Amino acid sequence: MPPLLHPALPLLLGATLTFRALRRALCRLPLPAHVRADPLRTWRWHNLLVSFAHSIVSGIWALLCLWQTPEMLVEIETAWSLSGYLLVCFSAGYFIHDTVDIVVSRQARASWEYLVHHIMAMGAFFSGIFWGSFVGGGVLTLLVEVSNIFLTIRMMMKINNAQDLLLYWVNKYVNLVMYFLFRLAPQAYLTWFFLRYVGQGTQGTFLLGILLLLDIMILIYFSRLLRSDFCPERVPKGQHKDKFLTE
Repeated sequence: MPPLLHPALPLLLGATLTFRALRRALCRLPLPAHVRADPLRTWRWHNLLVSFAHSIVSGIWALLCLWQTPEMLVEIETAWSLSGYLLVCFSAGYFIHDTVDIVVSRQARASWEYLVHHIMAMGAFFSGIFWGSFVGGGVLTLLVEVSNIFLTIRMMMKINNAQDLLLYWVNKYVNLVMYFLFRLAPQAYLTWFFLRYVGQGTQGTFLLGILLLLDIMILIYFSRLLRSDFCPERVPKGQHKDKFLTE
């Protein structure tokens, strides 16, 4: 008789509940006055705090995984480590939590891009978690969380209306460098690797489809980032607003 409970399910549940508990704890922290005055900004602030915590832990964890198991850089399909597997489960739990948080908080319409991204990410992670292959690819994908540390700092400062601070000016250049190193470069490398699965009708083909969609989203986000931080005069007037994902 097949097992009724996959071993990964308790890990996913535990990770999801951990992020839920973290959110409840972070909600007790004092809020900046500009954020506290607006319920929507308050929700976004708490949501970004959890995202910030996830990015720090997952980004550092992904770097450690690659340092401990460097073959993940080349044997993307077959390389495996317990630490890498747990990292993928941990991040999948975050995406489950954040998806539920967005939907329950009735922010699905405003944050639909985030939901699309989360669904694709969970599809890719679940593929590795439940089938045991491409765990190395999942770890490489999570290098993006190093970039997300600085991207989240940027978004939190914008929500707090702190764009005039020196920290914002410094962070926007650091954020740009990290975007290239830990988002664009790994994504390009993974896309090149998965192109070998074109037309095979395998798990690799499924993951290639997700990667190509993510490529499009990442390039769109990058163009928005450049316009917003470096060419603000080119941003249409109707887009000068506090957006959760990009501006």
